[in-house]
Amino acid sequence: IGSASALRPQDHVFAQYREAGILMWRGFTLEQFCNQCFSNDLDLGRGRQMPVHYGCRALNYHTISSPLGTQLTQAVGAAYKLKLDYMASSSSSDNPKEAAIAIAYFGEGAASTIDFHSACNFASTIQTPMIFFCRNNGYAISTPTNDQYAGDGIVSRAPGYGMAGIRVDGNDLFAVHAAVREARNYALETSSPVMIEAMTYRQGHHSTSDDSSRYRDGEEVRLATDVSDPIVRLDRFLERYGWMNETDVASVEDEERLAVLKAMEGAESRPDPSLSTMFEDVYWEKPPHLVRQEAGLRDHLRRHGVSFQ
Repeated sequence: IGSASALRPQDHVFAQYREAGILMWRGFTLEQFCNQCFSNDLDLGRGRQMPVHYGCRALNYHTISSPLGTQLTQAVGAAYKLKLDYMASSSSSDNPKEAAIAIAYFGEGAASTIDFHSACNFASTIQTPMIFFCRNNGYAISTPTNDQYAGDGIVSRAPGYGMAGIRVDGNDLFAVHAAVREARNYALETSSPVMIEAMTYRQGHHSTSDDSSRYRDGEEVRLATDVSDPIVRLDRFLERYGWMNETDVASVEDEERLAVLKAMEGAESRPDPSLSTMFEDVYWEKPPHLVRQEAGLRDHLRRHGVSFQ
């Protein structure tokens, strides 16, 4: 949320798995989140993606892909196009486009991929206005940072690419907001990339199939939870200035819990996407080979008594 609030609607977001808050900040509704997870007829991806692989063209939020790191090089290309478009509109129009950047989110584990090196080198060389936002939460699934790299984190690599960089307390909403705000300004003013490393901690398991107690001590988790939990810190800040209290927080949590359940029930009750959508969106006009494939599939379903809209 700290980074999302420092961006502008025209900025393009290339996320990984942990940036749902940014999409929600931009206006993606609970219903839209649930429609994607249930792959129903209102899913913007038409049921073609895995759950939590969100995307929304209207909100400049590019669809998440499963392989780690692929979004980094894509973000560089998008930032370069944004730069060229802005230059063209500024030189040929009295009403130029608003300047925009691309921002790519990734974890410290993804910084070990070849895509990370390619993207950083590419972005610095062609001078693209963008932000590389690394959320260093201490673990790449079960791999701790001391097994991931020997240097001083990720941001220390920025100078080697000729790139500006800053490390920030990733559990401080206001610090993150300030860092992204200034990085965005710098990227646009200098037409160059900036790297941000947000230091945080993954309190929970990596996924529902992960048991983090097998590779880290419970006391380590407890200490991080007690000392640096970003939600607790924000709650205390709001309480300190009298803007919210424990009763208010509990009320908001209850209200949102009910809203999520309602959205899930609504999404689950909707039908699947139409079968015809399986053969759409790649070509402007459906080519003969896809027409034949669709007809063959419908004939196959009909012969086996399978009903599909």
